[in-house]
Amino acid sequence: MKVLVVDDEPQIRRALRTSLEAHGHQVTAVATGEEGVVAAAEEQPDLVLLDLGLPDMDGTEVIRRIRGFSDVPVIVLSVREGQGDKVAALDAGADDYVTKPFGMEELLARTRAALRRAGPDEPAVPSLRYGSLEVDLARRLVTLGGEPLHLTPTEYSLLEALVANPGKLLTHQWLLRRVWGQGYGTETTYLRTYVRALRKKLEDDASSPALIVTEPGVGYRWIGEPTE
Repeated sequence: MKVLVVDDEPQIRRALRTSLEAHGHQVTAVATGEEGVVAAAEEQPDLVLLDLGLPDMDGTEVIRRIRGFSDVPVIVLSVREGQGDKVAALDAGADDYVTKPFGMEELLARTRAALRRAGPDEPAVPSLRYGSLEVDLARRLVTLGGEPLHLTPTEYSLLEALVANPGKLLTHQWLLRRVWGQGYGTETTYLRTYVRALRKKLEDDASSPALIVTEPGVGYRWIGEPTE
């Protein structure tokens, strides 16, 4: 795997290079946003690890420019903990957001998850199973424990958006626009109500979720592990 690291801190670049190369990956590391955009175009990496606080441009601008020519997974690494920064990066096209300082094992796990989502195109899976839950995407049917589960059209669309993006942090704005339309984006209370109703029907305990995780102030993530 080819990894592009864009970070202006030499010690971070060294640490990431050492750890990633120890896991057999090829690493290109640069210190500015402009170098990052050029390297993303020329090197065609499999993954980009990007700092937001770069000396020449904000990381969100780097994401937008990369998204103009590539769908490569981008994981943001940043000291910024504000919800606004996370939402801006995710809405710009980032796939995940990790706050510094971070554990290398967590970063590697998120790297593997991002790469799984961006794997080679496969034939569409008509039916997905998560334990006793089955989502038949072809027929738009959901069963739980072998029994049909009644979902409203909106609840089904919300579930479909989540299962189609496993492991990915989906922002409130993205979900609202995906499920309700482009005229929506700020109705987080509305979205929260539907997620609560969907969880109840899926019998997913919000205090110890197995399917839908809340990322406070940012969005939701589908963590259900598919079964054969």
